[in-house]
Amino acid sequence: MSKDYSPFTPGQPVPIEFFVGRKAEVEDFVRRVRAAAQGRLQTVFLVGERGIGKSSLAAFVRALAEREHALLGMHAFLGGVTALEETVQRIFDRLLKESSERTWFGKIKRLFKDHIRQVGLFGVTVEFAASETDLQRLVRDFVPSLGRVINELTGEVNALLLILDDINGLATNEHFANWLKSVVDEIATSGQRFPLCLVLVGLEERRESLVRLQPSLARVFHIIEVKTWSDEETREFFQKAFTRVNVRVEDAALDILCQFTGGLPMMAHEIGDATFHLNDDDSIDADDALRGVFAAADIVGRKYLEPQVFQAIRSARYRDILRKIAQKPFDISFTARELRPLLNCEEQKVFHNFLQRMKKLGVVEPDLERGRGAYRFTNRLHYLYFWLEAERVKKTRKTRR
Repeated sequence: MSKDYSPFTPGQPVPIEFFVGRKAEVEDFVRRVRAAAQGRLQTVFLVGERGIGKSSLAAFVRALAEREHALLGMHAFLGGVTALEETVQRIFDRLLKESSERTWFGKIKRLFKDHIRQVGLFGVTVEFAASETDLQRLVRDFVPSLGRVINELTGEVNALLLILDDINGLATNEHFANWLKSVVDEIATSGQRFPLCLVLVGLEERRESLVRLQPSLARVFHIIEVKTWSDEETREFFQKAFTRVNVRVEDAALDILCQFTGGLPMMAHEIGDATFHLNDDDSIDADDALRGVFAAADIVGRKYLEPQVFQAIRSARYRDILRKIAQKPFDISFTARELRPLLNCEEQKVFHNFLQRMKKLGVVEPDLERGRGAYRFTNRLHYLYFWLEAERVKKTRKTRR
């Protein structure tokens, strides 16, 4: 079996052809798209854990909106952006790039005038170039500027779908929170038709941060929560992916892949990719799946645990405690009372310090629903990594006996 092409894409939004499930979320999202196409401003906030597939859902609905509802989709990734000027620069740059090969590009070109620069080896790529003064003006005049684009494209597209993704740096910016509110208010009070679906994508804590900075945003955005895949959806994903490269997956192997994925698309890609590359024929059995799972454990730890967390858990005792917490399949919460009997004397001595350190690093937090002495992993990725590690350690010990 050739390993030149893997059907899995770790660290990237899932390709449209591999998108599975999310029926309720997609239908909810598409209703907003239809309303925007009728000329009514729609504001959506996609929330969910890291690795849950928020960007993939946004990309899928964007493709659907363009194909079935004639919207122009713009997916702007704002990683590292903290200033409003760069925010609007990336938005209009995305608009320019999405229009560059469309029949209406001449209209956008006339509208952008001197703010288009040819770049790339042969000058075939365009980018939005504006001075700092012009960008500051665009921040202030964002709504009328976007309105001119909409008017120019009347008859070409039914609406704009603007997706602002990876907003970590902006979520703590009070200027961004107030600017968002003013943009929505300006459109809402204009009384004019404004076919725009504005979508923010981020963790729930990012949304909460924006609401703290500008409380009125709590009622502005329609929330669509992206949840973990069901077992059926996970199985469908693996079957689709392996079928694409003519690889057969035995039922027992499929059970293992689904069990360790934990409903997280990110984990499905990591485990699937590791399994694909370790397999040496066109059939994946239970042993192949287990080898892939254990190989993925290291990858997940290196790639997804924040550097400060990874440094803190280099302590052998801390790692052993975390493995013991993660022994119960997919139970991301635990209590100090039920954990203590599992700890040896040395681990008992450091347990209090361990809890304080993990809380400070944001690995665990009090589980208020379960009461005093209860905790939960704040990030399912952290939990799954230590579960994978615990399973690997158990397998290694059995082998040595």
